[in-house]
Amino acid sequence: MKDKLNLTKSFEMFEKAKQLVPGGVAGIRRPYNFVAGEYPIFFDKGKGGRIIDVDGNEYIDFLCAYGPIIMGYREEEIDNAVIEQIQNKGFCFSLTQETQNELIEKLIEIIPSCEMAAMVKTGSDATTIAIRVARGYTGKTKIARCGYHGWHDWCVEVKGGIPSKFYEDILEFHYNDLDELEDLLKKNENDMAAIIITPVGHPLAAEVQMPKPGYLEGVRALADKYGCVLIFDEIRSGFRCSIGGAQKYFGVTPDLSTFGKAMANGYAISALVGKREIMSIMADKVFLSSTYFPNSDSQIAALKTIEILQRDKVLDVIHEKGIKFGKEVEKVVADSTIPAQFSGSPWMPFITFDKDDTGLYKKLRNEFYTQLIRRGVFLQPYHHGYICYRHTDADLAFTVNAIKESFDEIKSLC
Repeated sequence: MKDKLNLTKSFEMFEKAKQLVPGGVAGIRRPYNFVAGEYPIFFDKGKGGRIIDVDGNEYIDFLCAYGPIIMGYREEEIDNAVIEQIQNKGFCFSLTQETQNELIEKLIEIIPSCEMAAMVKTGSDATTIAIRVARGYTGKTKIARCGYHGWHDWCVEVKGGIPSKFYEDILEFHYNDLDELEDLLKKNENDMAAIIITPVGHPLAAEVQMPKPGYLEGVRALADKYGCVLIFDEIRSGFRCSIGGAQKYFGVTPDLSTFGKAMANGYAISALVGKREIMSIMADKVFLSSTYFPNSDSQIAALKTIEILQRDKVLDVIHEKGIKFGKEVEKVVADSTIPAQFSGSPWMPFITFDKDDTGLYKKLRNEFYTQLIRRGVFLQPYHHGYICYRHTDADLAFTVNAIKESFDEIKSLC
């Protein structure tokens, strides 16, 4: 049994933060989204594939800032390119710098659905403008939705403060179920503006799902049949499944796509990309503007990140590591005989516990992730992880062993 971590400073900072910030820290970073009392609440620094909290505890980090860290923390080549831009040219102006065109030309080159693009800052920005564009283009209202798409009124899970009229035209369907989607489209066929879906299924606190054979092709065909815009939310899968996203990897091209997270290795940027005919609606009929959307610091970071991903075949390396890691963890989980599942290989590794009527799965989950964090492996109980380029073979081997030891510790609960 590993000793509890010393998290004194983290807890002290959190108590102070609760007097300054509602909830102390933002949303998904609050302690109840981990194992309260066992996980740090404040980090101090990171380098490569590791992070150090404010109490000096070091972890192999598989959450990767919830996805943006594709290379590693403090990547000098990327940071230096941004510093050079800031020092020599600046990055925030009343008008646009040439980096906009350079970046969008690169996106057009590598993303199958990209004929034009609009640069924004967050995943929620990108998915929300995608919905606005789809409605503006089609003149229709209803949206078929599958997946997590952000915090804006139309899609946020927690409905506090949001009038129902803002989301009453959002209709949910389940991943990998074409019949359910077609039934929904049939019932609303005269007013369906779009289907928005994550091409890799990653529901909260549940197994990551890959598309069944023919599923994404089927979604594409249904969008065509019912005359609605197909949107792939690739905020997580983009620049991970392949340089052109899951759409490139699986060979299915949507009408619009959203990209973000790994595109700039941590710098705040995202994009709506898509077919020229649909995107052109933004030239005069659909409005998008922000003081900070055109900032070039994150555009430079994206250009440099994409350059490195292509030059060093980074995604091939991550894929290879993820496959090997996944096979080893699958064996550990199977050998443990504990009712648990490993999913998400090779891009989004996740260990979940089979739900039961007694609530045993909650005890198993909490104790497993407690044992894992005490061993210096940072994963989230309710959210899949990621593998970054700087995770070494030794890091991955250590993690497999830590997972095995953690399963061994919780067997007595079954």
